[in-house]
Amino acid sequence: MGLWDKLMGEFIDVIQWMDDTNDTLVYRFERHGNEIKFGAKLTVREGQVAVFVNEGQLADTFQPGMYELKTNNLPVLSTLQGWKYGFESPFKAEVYFFSTRRFTDLKWGTQNPVMLRDPEFGPIRLRAFGNYAIRIKDAPTFLREIVGTDGRFTTDEITSQLRNMVVSRFTNILGQSKIPALDLAGNYDQLGQFLLQRIAPEFETVGLELTNLLVENISLPKEVEAALDKRSSMGIVGNLDQYTQFQAAEALRDAAANPGGGSEALNMGLGLAMAQRLSDTLARPASAPSAAPAAPPPLAPPPLPTVKPYFVAVNNQQAGPFPMDELQRQAQSGQLTRATLVWAQGMASWTAAGEVAELAPLFAHLPPPLPGA
Repeated sequence: MGLWDKLMGEFIDVIQWMDDTNDTLVYRFERHGNEIKFGAKLTVREGQVAVFVNEGQLADTFQPGMYELKTNNLPVLSTLQGWKYGFESPFKAEVYFFSTRRFTDLKWGTQNPVMLRDPEFGPIRLRAFGNYAIRIKDAPTFLREIVGTDGRFTTDEITSQLRNMVVSRFTNILGQSKIPALDLAGNYDQLGQFLLQRIAPEFETVGLELTNLLVENISLPKEVEAALDKRSSMGIVGNLDQYTQFQAAEALRDAAANPGGGSEALNMGLGLAMAQRLSDTLARPASAPSAAPAAPPPLAPPPLPTVKPYFVAVNNQQAGPFPMDELQRQAQSGQLTRATLVWAQGMASWTAAGEVAELAPLFAHLPPPLPGA
């Protein structure tokens, strides 16, 4: 080491980090030979944490404030280096500054569509994207698990890994939710909160805190959106025959207002429309004006309603099936209650009798159960 280098090492007595970026998570304070003057000033600003590393081992951690580096406030480093009482010589250590502010507007999104089974449309593909925010919660853990010896660690170096983690968990949650595609827009907040709770512990294992996560949009492929737009247009049009008549009337009005401006194609279209309407009129059978209206055919009675029998759970054993009159008798005698489990053909699972709409009238004369019973 030359004389100038030695003097420069002696005069480095202020250790601080003035962050002029918006994406730096960790910065290693650079100085010649990692030498720090005994009694040097360490300044840790709000939104920062400083960590000392001695020969690859984590040492002391400093929260925001100004410190004079001496033996009494470097207890771990003093132990690692074996300093004796009254040590006043320059020492070597690496100093890492961590930005603990929130890093917002980090993007996530599905690179490929997610295959799902929709209750209305059947198999569909969905894309989704949003944003999230993080901050460093445990600086030593983040240094140990992620940063390593990187002298300047930015958000770009970890967002890909975090994005893949978010997308993977979101795909799983979306598939389990069974929410119809047309109802997803009303559940963005709930999906975001549920995803935040599910994935936050995984961020904490690497020293990060997931402070916020938003679902901005969930969309269908363009081809499916186009088909959905056509379906919506048909619903808005309503009666197609009346809409066709309205369009023809509008065209006739425009042609009357501009007699010389009508094109041959327009005149041909109007002629075909009028011919079609005339053909439909002639095709209808003419009714005799003097004839009395024909008597309506006699009405046939509707078929008798069929009531399916129900199985009843009695002492954890299956009994039945019982017809409705037998179930009514059991309800009057108290054998069948609202809480009794029943099942019939077509039901997905055993259900309390009071929750089955077809059996609810059986308990109309009975008072509801007492609170806390």
